[in-house]
Amino acid sequence: MKKIIGIGNALVDVMTIIPDDTCLGRFSLPKGSMTMVDANRSNEIKQAINGLKKTLASGGSAGNTMYGLGVMGVHSSFIGKVGRDELGNFYEKDMVDAGLAPVIIRSQHSPTGTAVALVTPDSERTFATHLGAATELTAEELSNEYFRGYHILYLEGYLIYNLPLVEHACRMAKDNNMCVALDLASYNVVNEMLPAFERIVREYVDIVFANEEEARAFTGGLNPVDALKIISGKCEIAIVKTGADGSWIKRGDEVIKADALKVDAVDTTGAGDLYAAGFLYGYSNGFTLDKCGLFGSILAGKVIEVIGARMPSEKWTEARKLVNAVAED
Repeated sequence: MKKIIGIGNALVDVMTIIPDDTCLGRFSLPKGSMTMVDANRSNEIKQAINGLKKTLASGGSAGNTMYGLGVMGVHSSFIGKVGRDELGNFYEKDMVDAGLAPVIIRSQHSPTGTAVALVTPDSERTFATHLGAATELTAEELSNEYFRGYHILYLEGYLIYNLPLVEHACRMAKDNNMCVALDLASYNVVNEMLPAFERIVREYVDIVFANEEEARAFTGGLNPVDALKIISGKCEIAIVKTGADGSWIKRGDEVIKADALKVDAVDTTGAGDLYAAGFLYGYSNGFTLDKCGLFGSILAGKVIEVIGARMPSEKWTEARKLVNAVAED
């Protein structure tokens, strides 16, 4: 089994059920959106929801993927930065409990980043995100020791705003003969940082994960199949996810269509992150690309049956059963 290490923004997801839209209007949060807020506004929102039912989970895009890999039994690590606070302690413990060996760096100045998810009675989620300490991770804080013994580096695309960090991580990975996998994160990030993405993919990346919109942004508006061809020309393996239609995977002349799991979707949060976890689980264990794609579909399908990016234990049991059935087929 290949060992995987991920790097991303370490955020604690604070899922909070609110009785109506009053709180959203008070803080000018467009319903269903993800709004970046500063520390003061984040604290005001947290004060307003104090006393309401909430659940915490270690999060962030790469964090979700690595958590999934840990639960699936892959030897995994995660590098991220949190504050010297209770939420930072929670983040580290949550990762350890999932089976990871995380490298959690502590900020001297900033609190742990949070993504407060306000869930209205119609199950719509509205995020108020404060990145906090997560954005303070620097290239200088990466040690070659963190990479030694690992075979795959997984990066979330949101890190592209810290290009020196991404480039340094990629160089260290290549110095250690590692495969580099990159998720493109969000179409608006790709639009804003396209030249940087193109160069990083061209020079370092072996596996690219993109959803339909991200692939379109990366290739100048192409449809999924045509985008797949362009992206695969820049890396070893290209994956374009197309939601309920499944995903397309291309390596050289090999092109695969992986079907999506047929489920009743409740919330698509974490689907892309868990798809990557399923795919990399298969890849790290030497499965064929078609099975890697199906593993991705299974984990993505199971997580969208629940609210949030964390599956309860019974969903993980269902997911493992399906994964094992595919593996043995």
